[in-house]
Amino acid sequence: MLRFLVENRGWLGFGFLLTFASAFGQTWFISLFAGEVQERFGLTDGGWGLLYTLATLGSAALLFARGGVADRVAPARLAPLMAVAFAVAALAFAFAPALWVLGLALVGLRFCGQGMFGHIAMTAMGRWFHARRGRAVSLANLGHPVGEALLPPLAVALVLLIGWQGVWVTVAAVLVLAVAPVLALSGRERVAQSAAPVTHSPGMGGRHWNRTDVLRHWLAPALLPILLTPGFIGTVVFFHQVHIAGVKGWTLGQMAPGYTIFAAMSVVFALVAGWASDRFGPHRLLPVLLLPTGLGVTLLGPAETVAGWFVTLALVGMTQGLSSSLWGAFFPAVYGTRHLGSVRALATTVMVFSTAIGPGVTGVLIDAGIAFPAQGLAMGLWCLGLSVAAVAIAARIAPAMAVRG
Repeated sequence: MLRFLVENRGWLGFGFLLTFASAFGQTWFISLFAGEVQERFGLTDGGWGLLYTLATLGSAALLFARGGVADRVAPARLAPLMAVAFAVAALAFAFAPALWVLGLALVGLRFCGQGMFGHIAMTAMGRWFHARRGRAVSLANLGHPVGEALLPPLAVALVLLIGWQGVWVTVAAVLVLAVAPVLALSGRERVAQSAAPVTHSPGMGGRHWNRTDVLRHWLAPALLPILLTPGFIGTVVFFHQVHIAGVKGWTLGQMAPGYTIFAAMSVVFALVAGWASDRFGPHRLLPVLLLPTGLGVTLLGPAETVAGWFVTLALVGMTQGLSSSLWGAFFPAVYGTRHLGSVRALATTVMVFSTAIGPGVTGVLIDAGIAFPAQGLAMGLWCLGLSVAAVAIAARIAPAMAVRG
């Protein structure tokens, strides 16, 4: 692994920087400033949640429509352009003069951060690597947990020094002055390789699947609930942490170490999934993907001490790590690499959509008197059922996976 990392440090660094910088558009980062935004615009919790859901749905629609650009524009050009757009959205978020501008800013943050940055990174890894694609994906995806571990305390400290708007100005400056130039330089030498026909590897049945082919095949609807679930549960666990603290009688300070545990488990299992994908095939990981998260949210209900919260986040982190590496290796292996950007855009749209509907659905249940910890049992049973179904899915596509040209 070390030799692989050293020999491919430039390519892997490109992916790592994209996933790390995507943090500025992730729910857990934006939610750090929810109080200030709500106070400035007079938003209730419900109003803020509705605005966030609508913005995330808008970003998902935009990603579905424009995600295929990753097939046509070289990463060295596309990634820096998205970094500049990301910076504009960050400034708009900080200084929005009206609610509608705030909404557009949220669309931009979610589209660039949660959507395109990760989408470009995984599309590039899927094209640039073949035999060790799983390891490349897992290493590039380490930017996510590293950001989750480092940025929250840094952001909180900066708020005290320069204010919340100053933090977003700093984010914009970093994106334009540091991230964009590095992406342009590190991606430039890969243009010829990502565009060369010899680098395209076929998927199932020795074919290169386009988006229409994917949508017409039985596998797409079969995978849909499995694609939706990690983002849905992972988002709502963090989104409702204040509610969980109130129900359980814990404090946010007591719960804070859970971020580090979550990030650590994400790193470990992303690397494990990368190795296992290369060794056994990514489709063979489908049956185990949701089991940790299902167990984690089930255990949250009866948990009496904050240690239960740590166990829940550790198990959810396992699934998040598995998911980040699994899908990055799965789509090029199953559908080929020629239309990978378009296919990944479809899948990423589904994942973004899941993070949008999660807070709304679970929030309605909370308002109806069903506390979030109590919802965990139903989520756990859902994950178990999907895991059983995934056994059949993996077995059915295995013969076609063996015929890849």
